[in-house]
Amino acid sequence: MFSELGSGIYCIDADYVRRGLACFYLLYHRGEIAIIETGTSHSLPHLQQLMASKSMLPEQVRYVIPTHVHLDHAGGAGAMMAAFPEAELVVHPQGARHLIDPAKLIASTIAVYGEEIYRSLYGDIQPVAAERVIRAEDGRVLNLGGRALEIRDTPGHANHHFCVWDSHSRGWFSGDVFGISYPELRFGSGNFVLPTTTPTQFNPQALIKSVNLLLSYEPATVYLTHFSNIDEIEGAATLLCRQIEQYRLIALRLKEREDRVEAIRQALSEYTLQQLAGFIDTQAPAFYAGLLDMDMRLNAQGLEVWLARGGS
Repeated sequence: MFSELGSGIYCIDADYVRRGLACFYLLYHRGEIAIIETGTSHSLPHLQQLMASKSMLPEQVRYVIPTHVHLDHAGGAGAMMAAFPEAELVVHPQGARHLIDPAKLIASTIAVYGEEIYRSLYGDIQPVAAERVIRAEDGRVLNLGGRALEIRDTPGHANHHFCVWDSHSRGWFSGDVFGISYPELRFGSGNFVLPTTTPTQFNPQALIKSVNLLLSYEPATVYLTHFSNIDEIEGAATLLCRQIEQYRLIALRLKEREDRVEAIRQALSEYTLQQLAGFIDTQAPAFYAGLLDMDMRLNAQGLEVWLARGGS
């Protein structure tokens, strides 16, 4: 359920929907621990198993840092804060209130999925005491045992999104800004990375700007939430930005369709399989269409919301 990546960084499967879909990270440095992303409340036992295997203690956890408050990234924040009494929660200023009082997050999720699926996916979302929350503005630097973790505001996927720069590993913890690259999308010819435009705040121009901000640090690696780390960063960024722009054009082309969400989903799926053609065996398209079906549906919904807000 976890892998050691070097530089004191461990990748832990969040056990969300399926293995290899979402992860979170433990950073250990000079006796102090930061947790970046949280998965859901179901993810906490996996973290505790890792810590026990490495003789790490709960009181060593100094920071819990979700990149944004979407529940696959922050749903376990309350459970982790309860388990780690010395920790502070570091969150974007626009997202802090939703983790201090998660009632709206819970209600909106139940409205979409229903009570049973909500419980199955996310378990119990606990509130976090306001006095334990750091509202991290752009440029804030956290000190983890002398190791600098820099917070940079990175809108585009969500307005309340930041990324975390670890100068020690020269790596970004990118949340959803640098896209998705599941284990099944890692090939000998390179890593296939695709955007995530999940509702409700997708902004293509802002997202491309955020990707370029990450590139400006000349990172050696990027730690994705979906899933684990990738290198060959410049090629991945070029591929990602090309797709973001094409997503925008697809949505605009189909904006007058009565069935535009389904039309966009189908167009995104066809376009993605075309992009994948340079990476995969020609016999495999059906497998990848199934693998990415949920992402295409969510991305189409995000583009629909963007169009409804007057996207251009």
